[in-house]
Amino acid sequence: MTVSNVINRTGRAGSETRERVLAAVSELGYVPNQSARRLTGAGVARVGLVCVDLDSVFIEMALAAVAVVAAECGVQLQIRSLESRPLTATIAVARELVDKGAQALLLLPPYAEDLGNDPRAATLGIPIAAIATAQPLPHIATIRIDNRSAAQAVTRRVIAAGRRRIAVVTGPMLHSDSAARLEGYRDALREHGLPIDPAHCIESHFTFQSGIEAARHLLEGSTPPDAIIAGNDDMAAGVLWAAHHLGLALPADLSVTGFDDTMLATRVWPPLTTIRQPIRAMAAAAMEYLADAARLPSISTDGFDAVLPFELVERGSI
Repeated sequence: MTVSNVINRTGRAGSETRERVLAAVSELGYVPNQSARRLTGAGVARVGLVCVDLDSVFIEMALAAVAVVAAECGVQLQIRSLESRPLTATIAVARELVDKGAQALLLLPPYAEDLGNDPRAATLGIPIAAIATAQPLPHIATIRIDNRSAAQAVTRRVIAAGRRRIAVVTGPMLHSDSAARLEGYRDALREHGLPIDPAHCIESHFTFQSGIEAARHLLEGSTPPDAIIAGNDDMAAGVLWAAHHLGLALPADLSVTGFDDTMLATRVWPPLTTIRQPIRAMAAAAMEYLADAARLPSISTDGFDAVLPFELVERGSI
């Protein structure tokens, strides 16, 4: 697995990939814990990880955080990525990991909902945890923030800045976090008596390019917004790119916000006001639970739901 290979200097990783991984690890403030590394020689726990094969800065940082904590906990990661999301593929990959010796399973978005809502997950016979879910899930340890409240908070901040024609660009609606963030946006507009214009609600794909396309659609329309709430930092960066190319002055003509507070948020202009998800804390809580559950059969595998605090990080994009 690339992230683990880079941290532990094993396997192969291209120079560009190595630089991106090391940047994410540096952003997390990681210093290798040598005493924890020695634990891998005895009592090693094997954790399988299922993630999406997507060019997402959040997923990159989540993978880096998981690899960091795994090294500290003496956990061996077995990682599989999927290009698509059929439930049968998720179950098949999970079973493959178990067959190859995984003692526990960690899920990154969007796969937790697939397994959590399927009775076949219980037949895997191992503890399962998921980070950055939108809701609690049966028989899975979920570590997350309140996505709806977070989206409501950032939308309130935009309203407080005087914006009134506020659009939203969401991720795919099959992702429950997209739906939760959309509801938070709507909550804020309703509580301030602002109209919810369906033409200003664009479903997109959590990618930089989809942010560009959504922004062009909104800004070149007959009633362009004066603010755009983006469902993640990647799309927000695309919105900024499109706005610059349309000649808008930012943030005077347009406020833009993101979600996640990835390293991308400080590498665009203007730097993004965004919601910070505690990626490292979520990864640590999940990995420590799974490592203990894998090593100690007496620990309950019924799962739990932990909601961690988010933070509204204000920069220069409002």
